[in-house]
Amino acid sequence: QVQLVESGGGLVQPGGSLRLSCAASGSILRFYAMGWYRQAPGKQRELVAAPNSGGSTDYADSVKGRFTISRDNAKNTIHLQMNSLKPEDTAVYYCNGQLFPGGRNYWGQGTQVTVSS
Repeated sequence: QVQLVESGGGLVQPGGSLRLSCAASGSILRFYAMGWYRQAPGKQRELVAAPNSGGSTDYADSVKGRFTISRDNAKNTIHLQMNSLKPEDTAVYYCNGQLFPGGRNYWGQGTQVTVSS
């Protein structure tokens, strides 16, 4: 059974930083890919950061240079470091994992990020 649990969301002022974490049940080495998505009110869920088939990482244009995805294999956790946050970054952030290409998408429950003064 695969479980993903996000944490680290909250309220932050514009220009501030947050670090999101996603803890997986079991080793994250078994995942083909793990990434982050977000969904703002009234909008579709969108990619924030995720590895691509070429071995590099895709970032949404709106977060390039501000957000960084990383992983800690020893702790079975991936992170999303978010700097220079903007009000438009306000959304529920979801961790996503796939065990193999084209396989089922596993999702966490989401963590709310609110950027407001």
